[in-house]
Formats: sequence, C-alpha cells, structure tokens
Amino acid sequence: MATFLYKLGRLSFRRRHFVALIWVALLTLAGVGAASAPAAGNSSFSIPGTEAQKAFDLLEQRFPGTSADGATARVVFKAPSGEKMTDPGNKATVQDTVKELSDGSEVVRVTDPYQAKAVSKDGTIAYAQVSYKVSGMELDDAAKDALKDSAQDARKAGLTVEIGGDALQAVPHTGSSEIIGIAVAAVVLVITFGSLVAAGLPLLTALIGVGIGVSAITGLASALDLGSTTSTLAMMIGLAVGIDYALFIVSRYRAELAEGREREEAAGRAVGTAGSAVVFAGLTVVIALVGLSVVNIPMLTKMGIAAAGTVAIAVLIALTMIPALLGYAGRKVKPMGEKGKLLGRAKKQDEPGEQGKPAKPNLGTRWASFVVRRPLAVLLLGVIGLGAAAVPAASLELGLPDDGSQPTSTTQRRAYDLLSEGFGPGFNGPLMVVVDAKDSDDPKAVFTQTGDEIKGLKDVVTVTPAQPNKAGDTATITVIPGSQPSSVTTENLVHGIRDAGADIKADTDANVLVTGSTAMNIDVSEKLNDALVPYLVLVVGLAFLLLIVVFRSILVPLKAALGFLLSVMAALGAVVAVFQWGWLSGLMGVEQTGPVMSMMPIFMVGVVFGLAMDYEVFLVTRMREAYVHGEKPGQAVVTGFRHGARVVTAAAVIMMAVFAGFIGSSESMVKMIGFGLAIAVFFDAFIVRMAIVPAVLALLGRKAWWLPRWLDRALPNVDVEGEALRAASGDDDGDRELVRV
Repeated sequence: MATFLYKLGRLSFRRRHFVALIWVALLTLAGVGAASAPAAGNSSFSIPGTEAQKAFDLLEQRFPGTSADGATARVVFKAPSGEKMTDPGNKATVQDTVKELSDGSEVVRVTDPYQAKAVSKDGTIAYAQVSYKVSGMELDDAAKDALKDSAQDARKAGLTVEIGGDALQAVPHTGSSEIIGIAVAAVVLVITFGSLVAAGLPLLTALIGVGIGVSAITGLASALDLGSTTSTLAMMIGLAVGIDYALFIVSRYRAELAEGREREEAAGRAVGTAGSAVVFAGLTVVIALVGLSVVNIPMLTKMGIAAAGTVAIAVLIALTMIPALLGYAGRKVKPMGEKGKLLGRAKKQDEPGEQGKPAKPNLGTRWASFVVRRPLAVLLLGVIGLGAAAVPAASLELGLPDDGSQPTSTTQRRAYDLLSEGFGPGFNGPLMVVVDAKDSDDPKAVFTQTGDEIKGLKDVVTVTPAQPNKAGDTATITVIPGSQPSSVTTENLVHGIRDAGADIKADTDANVLVTGSTAMNIDVSEKLNDALVPYLVLVVGLAFLLLIVVFRSILVPLKAALGFLLSVMAALGAVVAVFQWGWLSGLMGVEQTGPVMSMMPIFMVGVVFGLAMDYEVFLVTRMREAYVHGEKPGQAVVTGFRHGARVVTAAAVIMMAVFAGFIGSSESMVKMIGFGLAIAVFFDAFIVRMAIVPAVLALLGRKAWWLPRWLDRALPNVDVEGEALRAASGDDDGDRELVRV
C-alpha cells in the first residue's frame, strides 16, 4: 500500500492543476445539486419490527385519511386567577379561537374543549387539539403564524395561552459556536506549523470535503428522507477528521523535507507513510459509522452512512489534494524545525544548543521517558481516573426528548407544564391502544373487554371508550397514565397492557397493540439496548482484525480496544453528570436536565471507537516503525512520542474544538452529541493514548509486538511504515538490523 500511495502522492504533486480542478468541479457540482434540489421535509421516524411501529402502520391501513403522521398542536388555555374556563366570557374566547384555527387550509380538525370534555376538574385549564395534514417540518409558515396569532388574540382577552406539540417545530440551528471551533483549530494549526500557509492547507481541504459531503446530503435529503441532524453530524465529523488527516500528512511532509528530500519526493513519502495510517484510521471510522445499520433504525442508519461518506471524502482529499496544494505552496511550507517569520525559527531536534550542548528534548520525549520509567504508576492513575469519571454512567436513564425536556422559556414547555397541572403528569404521554379484531367473531365485545382489562391495571387514570373504524374491525382506545411519560411506572404500564393483550389474543384471536410517542420511546430504548452487544462485537471485531493487519500484533489491538471501552464509559459518565444530573449545565447551556437520549450510548460507541483508533494508528505506527528498525521497546515508545506526540496533541485539540462548537446548537440531540464526542476525545487522546498506551507498551516490552508465525505468514503485508520505500531508496541505516515481529 505504501508504494501505491507514494506514487499517488507524487502524481498529485506533479498534476496539481488537474487534481485541484477535479475537486473544485466536484464541489461546484455538489453545490449546484444542493441549490436546485427540492427542500427536504421532516425525516420520518420509524422503528421496524417494534410493536409501536406495527400499530402505527395498522392505523394507516384501517383508518385512511386520518393523517396519523401529521403535525399536532395543543393550544392550552388557563383562566385568570379567580375565574373558570367555563365562565361565559372565557368560553366565548376559546370558541372563537377554535373557529379561527379551523379556517386553515392544512388543518384536518380542531377539537372543541367543551365538547371533548377537555377541561380540568377544577375548571381552570382547558385545551384544544389541532391536527394537520402534514408534518411539523412541512407545515407552511402561514399555518404556523395563524396558530400563533390565534393564541395571541386569546391572550389579549385575558387568558394564559401556550402551544404544545410538534406544529411549531423549528429547523435547529447550531449558532455561531461552530465558527469558534474552526477558529480554535486555525490557531492550533498556526502554532503547530508556525506558518499561515501550512496551517491553512488542512483547513482548506477539510472545508472542501465537508462542503462536498454536506451539499450531497442536502441534494439527496428529499429523495432519501434525510433529516437535518444527518447533515449536522456529517459536518461535525467531517470537519474534525478532515483537519486531522491533512494535519498528519502535512506534518510528515515537513519531516521528510527536514531529512533533505526534494519536495515532490517528500510529498510522495508523506502520502506513502502518513497516508497509509490515514487510510486505516479512516477505515475504522467508516466501519464504526456504517455498522450503526445493524441497529435497524432507519434514521440512525442514514446518519451513519452519510457521515461515513463524508469521512471517505476526507480521506481521498487528504491523499490527493494535500500533495497538490503542497505543490502550489512551494517553499512557503518549511521543513520541520523551521518556523518561518510568523513565530520565528526554531532549532531542529538534532541541532546543538548553546555552547555546543545537545538540544533539549521536546515535551513529548520528556513525557514518554517519564512514562517508561514509571509505567505502573501512570497506568493505575489513568485507569482509576477514568473509572471515577465513569461512575455517573451507573445512573444512566435513557429516553427520547419531548416537550418536557424543552427549556422553560419555550411555549412548548409551558404548555406541557399547564397540562400536567390541570390533567396530571401522564396526560402529556397518552398511550394509544389499537385493537385489531378482524379475525374475531365479536369485535364489539373484544373492544369492551380490552377497555375493561386496561381499567384494572395499576397507574391508569383514564380509559376512553373504543373508537372503531368504518369497517368496525379495528378500534383505538386512549389510555392516560398516572405518571409522567419518561417514568419507569409508565414503562411498566405499557408492558402490563401488552401482557393483558396476549391473554386477549389467546381468548379471542384479536391483536392488542400499544403505540403513541411514549410507547415508541420505550420500544426504541429496548431496541437500542438489545442491539448494543451485537454492534460492539461487529464493529470492535472488524476493527480488531484491521488493527492486527496494521500493527502485526495481537496485544496492541487488544489494548486499543480495552482503552476505548475506558474512554467511552468515562465520556458517558460525563454526559450523565451534565445532562442528567445538571453539573455545569449553565456553562454548557443545558436549560433542562432529563434522561439521556436513547441513541447516545450506541452512537457514542460507534463514533468514539472510530476516532479513538485514529490516535492509536497515528501514534503507535511511529513506535512500531522505530521498533522494527532495531530500537528497544522502551526507546521505540519514546521515539514514537518524539515524532508524533505534538501532532496527535494538535489533532486532538482541533477535534475537541470542532465538536465543542456544536454545543451551541438549539437541538438537544446535537448539543449532547457535541459535548459527548468532545469529552470522549479528551479522555481518549490525553489519558488513554498519551498515558495508558505507552505505560502498557512499556510493561509488555517485546511481548507487545508478538504475533504467531502462522498468522504472520497468513496476513497481508500492508506496509504502513513504508518499509518498501526505504528498501527501494536504500534509506535503511546500515548499523541497525530490521527486527522480525
């Protein structure tokens, strides 16, 4: 592989005009496609195989024209102090509002609170439910404005009016904080390279790659039913890995220049060595992201595949456009150790210091030497520290966000609280029971029996009479729990109804299914929990095999996987502490704490594993390169840090800055993902890879690089270290013997 990539790097350097033209053309094509594509609606959320989804699909078949997937709004009214909603003046105001809401062209129906008995027992709170033909993201601005105006008119009459539901759902925005993340990345690159030109190359290529990826996602969003979160995730990961991959190749290019090579040769060597690590690091990220499809949640699958495509583009750009841009930059990109005019010239590592004294070792060398001398202490300190950070993960509560997780400043949250006050906490999470009695002899009797069975269960406040369809073979029953939607009690009630439905099925051949947003959330959490172990086995197993090929070792990939588990558990603990417990919530802009998003654990496992392997590949390949060329195991660790620690540190800081930039998003899911990935990168890069990894390698010694001879013969030689390039040019040191590992 190193030889092929070496040739590709030299070709891209020589044919830089052609390479640049191709990427600019692809960016233009993707941009035009995104601009001309139809606007995407709200991504459909379906969970194949779950009971809640089966019930939803059955409703679509048996109750046609009801717009079961349409947006809904609950307009909640509260009477002034000392008054009732049944007072003539207040009642007239509500009825005028209902009439006004019914005039919309996208409105299917509006329930009158007084006819639907939607007035609280104390008479102070009432609500009208508005059903629309289309989803919240597809709803016209005129319809949303009409909804707001109707509420405002009722407020002028003296009522407190708030609007809940998904009709006012807005397209999430990430704010300006991601720009700050890019700015931090630029500063880190300037400090690392000491040159604006060299620092600009990774930023430019990363932006081009993300531009192509996000534009392609935008262009295909309508056709493939992609949600807004899909492009946000692709941008987040694409920026981070795009900058990092380019950073590693530019750094290796400068190192090759420092050894006296011509620029075209240095570009080829950089792509052949660092580029090989980029390919395998990118492969681990792609495997982790594409592997999300095993969960069988379409939204998660699309997010993973779209982000994986953006990562693949980042790898291709790093391998081709970076050497092309290095050709354009010429002498403006200095050899390693020459900082240029911006930060002044620094001494090369092999230059003497004052009065002929040896130059002071860099920070990476000094740290690695310390770890090699005290490996057990560093290992224990790192493991204990991550273990302590992971403790909050034991209290992890999973759920999907609803209006109750919105900030108290929003009308959706205030409507949620008013409904809880007037009708009980379970009113915000009603359960819809669908009774399919098509195969039953007496459907009406089945409907009655089902309602009676549910009334006898614990935590049931209200059971509405069955509402059959025109054919009379299917009916819906609404159940109001006594507890809030995210509580364990409500989850137990859902399972209780399903158990009762199994008995009814045995007696009458009728199917009883539970659906609704609350039941869907419960099914999602269970499906994700069930998929976590198979996903871990698949992704970690494939990446483990890949790393065996890269490092030609058994223990090094095993250590990499175990270190990943430590970092991801610590990151989950931090997410629980901030978003569930409320620690530092003000600093992070978390206005409302609550359960952690159900998708977060499996999503973090996928993304963090891929990113963790990036640092493993970039750092440890340098160590293996030193070891196979004759250095002792401990010295090889120090050599790897001398060459790679500075760059890996810069890459980690950049990735943290990019991810942290998305903490400013208005969407809680994106905010949580941004924080989780940023803290996971910190734990993995600075504690696992920079401390635990060298400590373990120092303790293992030569055993770390052991590989059975039969496996060594069976594995393909991918030559990540560029040994073929050294042999071809005769660069091997004559006084060092190549070690067989």
